[in-house]
Order: sequence, then structure tokens, then C-alpha cells
Amino acid sequence: MRDLMGMMKEMAGLKSKMEAMQAELDETLVDGQSGGGMVRVTLTAKGALKAIAIDPELLKPDDREMVEDLILAAHADARAKIEGVVAEKMKALTGGLPLPPGMKLPF
Repeated sequence: MRDLMGMMKEMAGLKSKMEAMQAELDETLVDGQSGGGMVRVTLTAKGALKAIAIDPELLKPDDREMVEDLILAAHADARAKIEGVVAEKMKALTGGLPLPPGMKLPF
């Protein structure tokens, strides 16, 4: 029974740490870019889009499709970086223990 109480305390502590990490991810900004930096996006580590910056040289009516593609590419770049940020924070939270296969984070 004593081990169960210890596990319950540990789980409560882990829950508290997860909530703190969630808040931190909401404030952590990640930048993605494409077109050699001509298009940049900023996302939170939870994936919320915060900003888009487009080089004025791209703002020509004939380049609309290219700009749209560059925005998508910059967004994909930022999302890929988010995965690294989240993995690092989880590693710190779990003491380096990997998540079991198939277990997803709640965000």
C-alpha cells in the first residue's frame, strides 16, 4: 500500500510538471522560413500561428501562387522545429525516459 501512495504522489507531481510545460509551450515561439528567408512564420510550440512576414519583393500579383507555396513551406518548417522543441521539453520532464510507442502528448 505504501508504494501505491508513493506512486500517487509521483503522478500528482508529474501532472503539475505537465501543466507547467503546457503553459511554457504556449509561450515558446518557433520560427520557420522558406524562399531563403523571404517568407517567415512564427508559431507557438503548440502550433498556434502568431505572425507571417513576407518580403515585399514577393508581393506581385503574378507571384500569388508562389507566395502561397512559400507560406505553406515556412509553416511546415516551423512545425518540424516544434517537434524538436516538444521532444526536448518532454525529455527534461521525464528524465530522459522515452514515451512508450504510440503514446501521444495531449497537445
